[in-house]
Amino acid sequence: MACNLQIAVKRLKVWSNNADLEFAIEVEILGRVRHKNLLSLRGYCAEGQERLIVYDYMPNLSLLSHLHGQHSEDCLLDWGRRMKIAIGSAEGIVYLHHHATPHIIHRDIKASNVLLDSDFQAQVADFGFAKLIPDGATHVTTRVKGTLGYLAPEYAMFGKASESCDVYSFGILLLELCSGRKPIEKISPTIKRPITDWALSLAREKKFDEMADPKLNGKYVEEELKRVLLVALTCSQNSPEKRPTMLEVVDLLKGESKEKLANMEESELFRSDLAGDDQEGLSGADDSSDFISEEKDQKDTKQVVDLGAEAT
Repeated sequence: MACNLQIAVKRLKVWSNNADLEFAIEVEILGRVRHKNLLSLRGYCAEGQERLIVYDYMPNLSLLSHLHGQHSEDCLLDWGRRMKIAIGSAEGIVYLHHHATPHIIHRDIKASNVLLDSDFQAQVADFGFAKLIPDGATHVTTRVKGTLGYLAPEYAMFGKASESCDVYSFGILLLELCSGRKPIEKISPTIKRPITDWALSLAREKKFDEMADPKLNGKYVEEELKRVLLVALTCSQNSPEKRPTMLEVVDLLKGESKEKLANMEESELFRSDLAGDDQEGLSGADDSSDFISEEKDQKDTKQVVDLGAEAT
């Protein structure tokens, strides 16, 4: 049935066996999931070497475009919208980890894969690297794919992918959302510093206000900022067994687990006598891999408007 519908089309630029596999995985995953915080599939095309995926159009593009890209100077992300994005994207990942059958690991949680609709509601997108987790399995061992700065250490070094890897990536995303900083900061031509090192040092000194994005101009709820930062750093610990589940993350972000939050703040991770002792080195894989990329303000998705599209 024809209708007035805005759509976005993602087109495979160069065909290859790997790209075709990612296309097939994404179509399969999108066909399985239905959640308000996960991008919906409208249709797809696989003819010859042409590969197209059709989605709903996202008027506010991606979170990346607002933090570091073409909309960063517009300052459209007030604190209320940031909290909405944090909770919404977390709830989308909860669906993947706990409600989808079988459970799904995204493997590429990052700012450019969180799209924003007209109301700035988050929709997690891009399932080309996703993995289905068989019942009873704690992890799958696979070739490392993803984006520098977001990769959990156990995944980057040993290829062990689990729900906890997504939790780590989401922690980095939360730090980025609060601070407006990139996951990896270039200090000099030869030295890079992960956002976790910078943030953890300040958190141990209880300097949470110093981590707020300057674009907020001090307009944020201090208690919420502190809560999100504590959750972010707990998610992005190097030890996967110490990270919370995404179900716990949602409760913490909503302020529904005050006792857990208090215990978190008193944990060894945030001991003030450890201030200045950052987590060991830059977590993540060597950037020489063909499957590891750096985050940039661009998407392969071409947003188009179709005033007479047929939803398939």
